[in-house]
Amino acid sequence: MGLDPRLEAGRIDVERVADIAVVASAHTDGYAATAHLLGLLAALPAPTEAGERFWSDLWRTSGSLYLLPANIKTFVLSSLAGEGTGLAGQILSAVDEMTPPQRVAAGEVIGQALAESDHLPDLKTQVIGELWLRDLELTAWRVLHADHKPADPAEREAFLDAWRRV
Repeated sequence: MGLDPRLEAGRIDVERVADIAVVASAHTDGYAATAHLLGLLAALPAPTEAGERFWSDLWRTSGSLYLLPANIKTFVLSSLAGEGTGLAGQILSAVDEMTPPQRVAAGEVIGQALAESDHLPDLKTQVIGELWLRDLELTAWRVLHADHKPADPAEREAFLDAWRRV
């Protein structure tokens, strides 16, 4: 917003506060979805020596290199700074690459890890893993959708005209 950090809050006019509110609300969905995406990944075993078996099993069962810690590290770090589109794209690529049997097997690996680390109700590990994968996929989509660029004014007007005619 171009605010000088030394500027006293009392010297910010109503128009500037409104500008800040508009920008903040426009980006809220994207930031919330990115935070949720990171929360889902944080529920998995850390990419340390202790979690090495989990990540190896996930790679083997999913058939996807896209989710390996070395391949998402840069995207995770960017997401921590509020830029989640790279991570979201990587996740959607990984899920898209999986065949249905690979998705089931990956869900089992994920569900087992979540069941061991969380105190979840008595759900089957496959159910837990599939719910996690669905949530991951939908959240990645939300991140990308929240980042879409608005249409140019002519496209926006054509859209509004179409709805007016309905």
